[in-house]
Amino acid sequence: MNNLTSIPVQNLLKIISLPKSTYYDWVKREGIPNQHNGIIPKRHWSLPWEKEAVISFTKKNIGEGYRRLTYRMLDENIVALTPSTVYRILKKEGLLNKWNKTRTKPKGNGFDQPLTPHRDWHIDIKYVNFRGSFLFLICIIDGYSRFIIHHELRSNMTEFDVQLTIQRALEKYPDQKPRIISDNGTQFICRDFTEFIRLVGLRHIRTSVAHPQSNGKIERFNRSISEECIRVNSFINISDAENQISEYISFYNTKRLHSAIYYLTPEEMLQGRKDQRLQERDQKLAEALRNRLSVNRASVA
Repeated sequence: MNNLTSIPVQNLLKIISLPKSTYYDWVKREGIPNQHNGIIPKRHWSLPWEKEAVISFTKKNIGEGYRRLTYRMLDENIVALTPSTVYRILKKEGLLNKWNKTRTKPKGNGFDQPLTPHRDWHIDIKYVNFRGSFLFLICIIDGYSRFIIHHELRSNMTEFDVQLTIQRALEKYPDQKPRIISDNGTQFICRDFTEFIRLVGLRHIRTSVAHPQSNGKIERFNRSISEECIRVNSFINISDAENQISEYISFYNTKRLHSAIYYLTPEEMLQGRKDQRLQERDQKLAEALRNRLSVNRASVA
């Protein structure tokens, strides 16, 4: 019974078309400020501990892009967030990398991209400054997985050195017959090299003149090893140079997340683990989303 109208509450609610549940919710909230217009956490909002984890991890890995950081944190079970969320957190904290703002000109289409490992092996020679002279790093990279198949650090860069590198790569994968893709260096256009390619049963493809983008996968690796290993380390002797370069290539193949292959490692791509690894990441993100939704709902209740 309502004291002001002398009408039973149930009859009054029918008259004003107010649901019983709404009325009794109002009764329970009597004396409590109305908060229905307050900020309600959404399920995709990151939790405070997640933000702190992102900031802490980023400060320990200065120089890494936000996407690589995202997938490293996901793989290392630090925090499960999307790249866009990590971007917003780092932008707010002023921790975004700002060095890569230059827009490059469109490149040529190059070769059709391989869909399986060992279809294309790209080969190139890189100069390595050593005590005022040069060593020559010859590398072969798989076009599909970006895995460094084999490398040689040589004191010369003759056709023999190139042939030796290819031969040792083939010994690691004796059942494979890849296409060899190179630039137009003298080591790759001489008669001896052409004869060698014929004898081992391979096909040689040279890139367009003055268009290094056609061999861009190995060129990009050369840039990475230069920036992350060769320029930042000192080599005591040739043996030390070989060890440090080998260690970096092992890290590149097995640990370093590659932006061109779903931020996976070349080894995972070579072993055919792409779908499995991407599914594992999706499961981690889904689980983190469910936990985040539960916490945010509890904070609103």
